[in-house]
Amino acid sequence: MLALLRRRLLLFLAAILLAPAASAAERGPLVLAAASLQESLTAAADAWAAKGHVRPILSFAGSSGLARQIIAGAPADLFLSADEPWMNAVEKAGMMKAGTRTTLLGNRLVLVGPASGTLTLAPAPGFPLARALGGGRLAVANTDAVPAGKYAKAALTALGVWPSVDDKLAPAENVRAAMALVERGAAPLGIVYATDAKASKRVRVVGIFPAASHPPIRYPVALLKASRHPDAAGFRAFLVSKAGRAIFARYGFSAP
Repeated sequence: MLALLRRRLLLFLAAILLAPAASAAERGPLVLAAASLQESLTAAADAWAAKGHVRPILSFAGSSGLARQIIAGAPADLFLSADEPWMNAVEKAGMMKAGTRTTLLGNRLVLVGPASGTLTLAPAPGFPLARALGGGRLAVANTDAVPAGKYAKAALTALGVWPSVDDKLAPAENVRAAMALVERGAAPLGIVYATDAKASKRVRVVGIFPAASHPPIRYPVALLKASRHPDAAGFRAFLVSKAGRAIFARYGFSAP
């Protein structure tokens, strides 16, 4: 799945690079962002465009795949990661503009089920997650690479239930793909961010994971060294401004 994601992103970037030269100055900065930011960042880009700027180009995927593409030389302007380790990797690789990194947002981790269901679970030490799955699987983002999946594994491990479900997973390439499995009925339960659940009418929150059960969920943003777009720094400044943060708050994100 990660290989497919990388191919899709490469095709997207190639399409931008191969666009007619006449349109290059007219397109906005290219922003690579975690999949969980789709609605909120789209709203922020619309608000920025309403101020008279060229609308940024947004590309959403798992933070792990995006970070790998940046490290490989993807010509993007900004990166918004769903965790700090992948931003650390970009910074360590020398692909970030010094002094532009800041922590933008926070989030919560939740267990979701279909909107038509009635199940409730309180994630706590030893809670009966495996029994609640019945014969189904738990939808999660890739637990080895994607932030939402890593947070999920950390929480389940801290609560002592990971061994009971590690062979009952339905892994997905990003958190939205994991939620889609629950929306389609392909998985009875899934672990996503609270903001993802808020964005969907086809799932409901079954339980909220204790904040102490996993590392803090933080979204850093930074300008990339490859950035040449004159609007990139301005858009970053807008995102971290009071007005920008208010947009994200409407979609359920918290202060970091």
